[in-house]
Amino acid sequence: MNELFLSLKDLKIIVKKNEVKCFLSNEADSNDCYIEIHAGAGGTESQDWADMLRRMYLKWADRKKFKSNLISEHKGEEAGIKSSTIKVEGDYVFGWLKKESGIHRLVRISPFDSGARRHTSFASVWVYPVIDENINLEILDKDLRIDTYRSSGAGGQHVNTTDSAVRITHLPTKIVVQCQNERSQHKNKETCMNMLKARLYDFEIKKKEKETQDLESSKSEIGWGHQIRSYVLQPYRLVKDNRNNFESSDPDKILNGEIDDFLEQSLYKI
Repeated sequence: MNELFLSLKDLKIIVKKNEVKCFLSNEADSNDCYIEIHAGAGGTESQDWADMLRRMYLKWADRKKFKSNLISEHKGEEAGIKSSTIKVEGDYVFGWLKKESGIHRLVRISPFDSGARRHTSFASVWVYPVIDENINLEILDKDLRIDTYRSSGAGGQHVNTTDSAVRITHLPTKIVVQCQNERSQHKNKETCMNMLKARLYDFEIKKKEKETQDLESSKSEIGWGHQIRSYVLQPYRLVKDNRNNFESSDPDKILNGEIDDFLEQSLYKI
């Protein structure tokens, strides 16, 4: 009887996995992805929140045994990050994370407020697929502005003493990508071009799907009324997805990378 129970339990897990995979059948779902995180208005508080989100996704990737690499980072003056881009490599990474794009809201007692007051912070997350080389996208040199600058990365032997970091602006769409994780300007430029290709592919897919919300203009509004998920640590403890009302009363678990339930629920609502 116990063996039958265990067999049914294993079968249920297999069926669940196959059910989720049915929602990961779009062209780019099996690809790796870039995750771009930006702090909203609010200085140190929002920058710390952006850093917490980055940690959450890195923890999730680590739990899945996926590979993650830091592409670029701009640190906050006191704590946290102003912006960061990471690349995550693994099976169906983009498919899993594609619905994470949007505004994420945090409510907590601020550790940076001497009066221990409650603060609301916002950060944006944007997820793009890494594009296969066999997908042809025409990018004209005349449409690009390429800037180089000195890396602002961590200390030690990897500090750049030359302007090896690269920023590329695609003038027609105003899409900007940047990379500073390599000491070689050539390698950083190559990574930037791959990211730009991914962003332009995503841009075209959004147009084909006739989404009413313009991706780039929405990025300028990291605040009230635009959040896809709220993380409340005070005065109660709750994480809630505002698109499907799925929620968890254990925000510590979620912020530690255990977000599979939220990812699955967002896929079911596609």
